[in-house]
Amino acid sequence: MFLHLIFELQFVDCSLSRSLLNGNLAASPAVTLQPMTVSPVSTSGALTSFQGRKRPHEESISRDVKQQRIDSQNSDTTVLNQSVPSPEERRQSLPRPISVQSPQFLPSGSPALTSCVPPLRDTLFPDPTEIRPPVAKDQLSQQILELFQACRQQASDLNRKELCRTELQREIQLIFPQSRLYLVGSSLNGFGTRSSDGDLCLIVKEQPVNQKTEARCILSLVHRLFSTKLSSYIERPQLIRAKVPIVKFRDKVSCVDFDLNVNNVVGIRNTFLLRTYAFIENRVRPLVVAVKKWASCHEINDASRGTLNSYSLVLMVLHYLQTLPEPILPSLQKNYPECFDPTMQLHLVHQAPYTIPPYISKNGSSLGDLLTGFFKYYATEFDWSHQMISVREAKAIPRPDGTEWRNKFICVEEPFDGTNTARAVHEKQKFDIIRGEFSQAWRLLRDKKDLNCILPLRANKQKR
Repeated sequence: MFLHLIFELQFVDCSLSRSLLNGNLAASPAVTLQPMTVSPVSTSGALTSFQGRKRPHEESISRDVKQQRIDSQNSDTTVLNQSVPSPEERRQSLPRPISVQSPQFLPSGSPALTSCVPPLRDTLFPDPTEIRPPVAKDQLSQQILELFQACRQQASDLNRKELCRTELQREIQLIFPQSRLYLVGSSLNGFGTRSSDGDLCLIVKEQPVNQKTEARCILSLVHRLFSTKLSSYIERPQLIRAKVPIVKFRDKVSCVDFDLNVNNVVGIRNTFLLRTYAFIENRVRPLVVAVKKWASCHEINDASRGTLNSYSLVLMVLHYLQTLPEPILPSLQKNYPECFDPTMQLHLVHQAPYTIPPYISKNGSSLGDLLTGFFKYYATEFDWSHQMISVREAKAIPRPDGTEWRNKFICVEEPFDGTNTARAVHEKQKFDIIRGEFSQAWRLLRDKKDLNCILPLRANKQKR
């Protein structure tokens, strides 16, 4: 007898979920999401999408990647990008979108000649010939730029993640026909490196999902799928019951580690906010990559160990660039509120930044000066006890008095939902270590002006 699992708007019957987990997953019918009334997605061929040693289309994509390397060394231009579910996928799985009349959104296929963020349907990253790298006249600036060029995510890295996303979406839609799977985080926001993990967000319905009940039950099904039917291609799947639960796994084909969450829509929105910051000014990406590599090298870039996650580090860099006497970045949410509306439908989020022009700053500081200033700002100027880092406001603002902010040593505001992205830093000892690393980095760069004194360049270029 087939087992049925129905997710209602406000609650989940977890006993039914457990029954399904104990049964035959492959033979189970698709889960029905009641709020949506659409035709099931076509699943022809999906049952065998993981059956061969190579996934469907993998061979053709590999040829494309090889050809790309021949055509343009170190090019960021992607062969084919569908990291945002394609219009065809949306038509199969979701109700018709509400039309948007705002002139801020370009119709499909319209060129964005003045935009800083290219359309994802055509290219993921701008061509390097179109975005000039910052001028590096001193040794420290040149070192930062070389580190960025060596470590930044390449089109081939993204294609491997995208191949996994595409195939997993097909398989997951056999259980949740109306679902969509988004690639989010550093893979898409412009700040990824060659060693960056992949972050996936599974959207199962338009309404919010209770992360303690519904999300865990949904992820239990996904974990079961990965552990059984897809075990030849997915290794070490783990269900992590955190505040936002995830399934961690490694894809054997792409050799990439992934984290998959359910309906964490803020992650989709902030991906494209950060993506716009990444491309609006050409000094932003090299600085962020240098800071992330430095933090990892000094072991203060691991939220699971009570230090800073990468997202918080990126926001800290953006905040610093916003708060300079002559700012290098604006507040995009203030200047373009219609493009970063937190209520915007998800299928429109990636279109919003198309028409935002590059930001022209009067600040001509070099990469070396900016990196040194970044460490100085957090070592000597920022008031950790009373201030919160706010990219949304483009300034340091007083700490809120809510429970989430009490007894926290570092407060970094999430630009969309206002939560504390640095809440993992809850021990004074870890906070003191983080502050000490900032102070030491500032003094060393100030005195020696050599990136090697805080970050072994050769080893980090090799690790990428």
